[in-house]
Amino acid sequence: MSNKVSFFNLSIYKILSKEQSFLDQARIRLLYYGFFLIFVALGALYLNVYFQNQKMLADTALFLMGAVVVLFKYLTWRPDWRSAAHALLIVGTLVNTSLVYASMQTVNIITVQVIIIVIVFSYYMLGQQWGLMYSLLNTVPVLVFMIIEYNSGYIISIKPNKVDQSTIIISLFANFILLIFIHSHFYTAFLKNIRHLKNSSREQARLYSKMETAIEKAEKSAQAKSEFLSTMSHEIRTPLNAVIGMSNLLMMSNPRPDQRENIEILKFSANNLLAIVNDVLDFSKIESGKVVFENIRFNLVELMNNICGGQILKAEEKGLLFKLDVDSSLKDKVLFGDPTRITQIIFNLVSNAIKFTPQGNIWVRVTCVEDRHNTVTVNFSVRDTGIGIEKENLETIFEPFTQESLATTREYGGTGLGLAIVKRLLELQELQMTVNSTIGRGSEFSFHMEFPVSTEVLPVAVATAPEAKQISENPLACLRVLIAEDNMVNVMLMKKLMSKWSINPTIAENGERAVEFMQYGNFDIILMDLQMPVMNGFDAAKEIRKMADPKKSSIPIIALTASALFDIKEQVYEAGMNDYVSKPFKPDELLEKLNNYTLNKVG
Repeated sequence: MSNKVSFFNLSIYKILSKEQSFLDQARIRLLYYGFFLIFVALGALYLNVYFQNQKMLADTALFLMGAVVVLFKYLTWRPDWRSAAHALLIVGTLVNTSLVYASMQTVNIITVQVIIIVIVFSYYMLGQQWGLMYSLLNTVPVLVFMIIEYNSGYIISIKPNKVDQSTIIISLFANFILLIFIHSHFYTAFLKNIRHLKNSSREQARLYSKMETAIEKAEKSAQAKSEFLSTMSHEIRTPLNAVIGMSNLLMMSNPRPDQRENIEILKFSANNLLAIVNDVLDFSKIESGKVVFENIRFNLVELMNNICGGQILKAEEKGLLFKLDVDSSLKDKVLFGDPTRITQIIFNLVSNAIKFTPQGNIWVRVTCVEDRHNTVTVNFSVRDTGIGIEKENLETIFEPFTQESLATTREYGGTGLGLAIVKRLLELQELQMTVNSTIGRGSEFSFHMEFPVSTEVLPVAVATAPEAKQISENPLACLRVLIAEDNMVNVMLMKKLMSKWSINPTIAENGERAVEFMQYGNFDIILMDLQMPVMNGFDAAKEIRKMADPKKSSIPIIALTASALFDIKEQVYEAGMNDYVSKPFKPDELLEKLNNYTLNKVG
């Protein structure tokens, strides 16, 4: 409704607006035209009773005409139809009661009609609650009057007015016109409202259909994106596996110093490319909502040492002083959480700190903020003396594919996904990152994380690693390994790597051949590629698990794949495989898994 309507406005079009519902517009129209009809009817009644010298009825009619004029003016100046309806009903109720108890001192057909009009009008205009209230205010006094008159007669000092047949005819005619107008008006409004609802329903159905189509397209697009990333990951990781794998083999062959330098450059470049691919895949996985947080036991001190171990070497290569400080109170605690995601967060923060710090120091602090026996709140902080960040850029650095400036991207490189991944991982756990930074003096990234504490007590470490290594070397020498791999470069790489561990593997060029080898030969472990012609690794693993010989059906199977599908790990376990190694893999990682399954077998 407009608040700028002039006091002298008499037009209905200035008090109607598109924001009003069909029913509200109908109520305003009913009042607007209804006031006119009531005024005409009251004018006719006034003239009739005035010439009959019925003073009280004439005064009542005149009072009602004045009230109608005032309410009409109020409606056209301040289009508050609710207040106007209440005022009209209150006036009508008072007049109706005064007619029964004072003016006419009787209940006739005119009184009944007025009550019916009040009931209909109040329900249509103000709804059930107010309709019931005004109905009772008009019917109860009339019923009380009729009971009093029936029992003892109603006698007061005021002489009642008598109405003749002409007054009754005018009143009945006016009341019928008002009843017909009210019902007709609201019937039309209800029909319009129903049509509008039908049209809205059709429009909503059409929009819902379009939304379903859009959702279906988005799901297909997301599936296509996932499959594309998987394919591209496989296509990129496969040659990277060969490059990094061969680099590792060359480094294991005691190269000359000049050769070692070239190999390190080759390995460094390949690892950088792999890091970029991993960042894109990790971010895509987070954005798709496919991240599931684990809740497993781990020791935070050991985890931080493992995360920062390789980073310390990177920092030292740049001439930076790297300091890791973990609260001693956390040393003997076993926590529940997701060490993989913590690794991802801290690794990205530390990598950024090293990248953007030309000289100076890197501090990584892990502090126990609050220890409540069964839970601990830990603050993680990564601080550097690097280039710093402008205040206005503190928010944008967490946006995907964004760095502080184009000059920063050109000078330092990177995808701009590291901090975006960190922020998303924290947000998924309802955690917030705090950033303090000064240009030219460095930055500090910190956040709090709460962990449940296990009642398990960590065993005292015993220096038995050399002995374990000696034990683990013997079983590998005679280990019978079946490798299912279709890529010849990867086959050559695996053969060379296995020869370093005194293993002579058997090669199956696809899943079907791997199943055949298992049927007619004996092996201790299978390294299974997943994407192969004829029969893939999943189907091959399922066939092997169905074999009648329990030794063959229970053979350890480790999946080797360059796929980036988000649910690849679940698929691997569903197919009956025991473990999973992603290409390009680190020789130490594969060796550790071979040792684990070999030691278990020997034990």
